[in-house]
Order: sequence, then structure tokens, then C-alpha cells
Amino acid sequence: MKSEPQATISCRKVWKIFGPNPAMIRPLLEQGLSRSEILDQTGHVIAVRDVSFDVRPGEIFVVMGLSGSGKSTLIRCLSRLIEPTEGEIIVDGQNVVAYDAAQLRELRRHKMSMVFQRFGLFPHRTILDNVSYGLEIQGIKKEPRHEQARQVLEMVGLKGWEKYYPHELSGGMQQRVGLARALAVDPEILLCDEPFSALDPLIRREMQDELLRLQNSLNKTVVFITHDFLEALKLGHHIAIMKDGEIVQLGRPEEIVAHPVNDYVREFTRDVPRIKIITAKTIMTVAAADAGSDHVSVHADTTLEKLIGLTAVSPDPLAVLDNEGCVIGMVDRTAVLQALTEGN
Repeated sequence: MKSEPQATISCRKVWKIFGPNPAMIRPLLEQGLSRSEILDQTGHVIAVRDVSFDVRPGEIFVVMGLSGSGKSTLIRCLSRLIEPTEGEIIVDGQNVVAYDAAQLRELRRHKMSMVFQRFGLFPHRTILDNVSYGLEIQGIKKEPRHEQARQVLEMVGLKGWEKYYPHELSGGMQQRVGLARALAVDPEILLCDEPFSALDPLIRREMQDELLRLQNSLNKTVVFITHDFLEALKLGHHIAIMKDGEIVQLGRPEEIVAHPVNDYVREFTRDVPRIKIITAKTIMTVAAADAGSDHVSVHADTTLEKLIGLTAVSPDPLAVLDNEGCVIGMVDRTAVLQALTEGN
């Protein structure tokens, strides 16, 4: 059995309470007061409440929720742009909550880069100088940093735009510059705070495709914030859904679509094409390794759309195989029908 790789990022019981005396808030929560009641009575805002999760190396981990759910505060806690009130944030085995100012600078200059919703470009700098800014902060000389910036601009499809200024580019092109600037320092981790939400729908889809293309070759560890569930489904290996500062459900996209834990999550999944998202692995019954030896087999990632036809013509359950070809479960006609009817 393969062991899981060590998480690149581990959040452990992270809280962020805005207000002059956050220590007074936990007892009020234990008394049963709600988030809104605490705000009314004390003026304190519980932005992030007891959040824990792991981000695996090379995955896109999506945090989503409606406005005010705490997702943007959470991502800023990861790099301590906002100081968490409590908890641990472990990056490559080290607790960044305990970092001093010098360690934080190193973290932000070399290991983590952030892509913002509003691009955050310097209007007085050329595109080349915008992209090479992080390298300049690192003390890299002009020619090497410009060469690195040119390579990254070509990577994101902006070769030839080096001498232009941000206002001369479209919104989608500006966001590509923002992405290029984050990538130029070759960070291990990308933190993306709703980077595509200000873009027109067509440009937004193009940028999603661009991120996936880059991720396929660069294999960064990405934490991506969005309020758009379809964007979360398209990009995320795992999705954490937040409400009122808490994570209410965390799982693979197909798990969340197949088994929403409450009405809040169910509302996000309502218009999702379930047959294209739910997989055999999500609805299978776990079986012994030799259980499916005489059965028709399907890969664990086979979608419900394909399973409908296969189970319709097969009187026996289908064996579900992992990437090594080992049987990990069985799917029958009843499981497929249940997955379809749960969507209604």
C-alpha cells in the first residue's frame, strides 16, 4: 500500500477573530452564541473558525464559498499577510506562525507567490519590469532577471509585450502578467485569491485552461480561492467549502457532487452535470482484491455517463480498477441509479 506524501501545507485548528479582545470570544461560542450574535454583542468578527486541512504536493486545492465565508482571510493567513489568532500553519514541516520577520520575507520571496483578483500590477512599470519585480527584490541583477521574465512571459503567451505598460493590455492579458510575475520567482506554492473573477466569462475560461496547462508542466502546489463552484470543479483536485468561517465539506469534486452534506452545499451542486463528474470510485462498494476477477472491469475514474451504458447491458456488477489494475471495488446497476436519483 502506497503511503501518502507529506503535505506541502497543513492547517491545524486555525482561527482568525477580528477585534480588540479575541480571547473573550471562545467562551461565548461555547455558550452557544452564533457568529452574528457575537458580532452584534461584541463587535468581533469570526472570520476563520477552527479550520484544518492538508494540501498535497503538486495539487490544486480549491477553497470556495459565498462572500463573507472567510475564504480570502484564510488564504492570507497562509502567508501571514493576515495574522491568525490561533492554530498552526505548517509549510514543508515548519510552522510559519512562529516565523520572525526575516523568515517571513524568505517565505514570501522564495517559496510562496500570490496572484490577486485585481492584478496588482505597477502602472508605471513596463510588463517586463512588472514580471521581474520579485526577482529584483531578491537582489538578482537586471539582465538575468529580465531573461527569466522573458521566458515566463513566453510561457503565458505574452512574448512581444515586454515594453508595453499595464493600461495598454486587456484584463485577461493583465491577469496573465500577474500570473507570470508570481511564476517568475519559481515558487513552490501559488496562492490565488479569486484571480479570474473580474474577467469576462470567455476570458475566464481561457485563464482556467491556461492555469491547468501551466500546472501540467510546472506541477506547483496551488491554493485557489473562488466563489464559483463550476470553476472549483474544473480546477480542484480537492475542494473545501466554507460557510461562516468554517469548512462544512472537504473532498474530491466528485465526492461533493455525489454526497453534499447539507442544503448549503447541495445548492452549489444543483446545476452541475452529475453524469460528467461522478466516477466509479465515488459510488463503488469496496471489495476484496479478487472479488471482480470474473467481471467486466472499468477504471476508477470512469464517469457516471459511461457507467449508465455499461451497467445497462451487464447483468453483473462491474469491477473497479485503480491505476495499477488492482480491483478496489464493485459498481452495480443499483448504485448507478441511486447516483442519478440523488441528483433529483
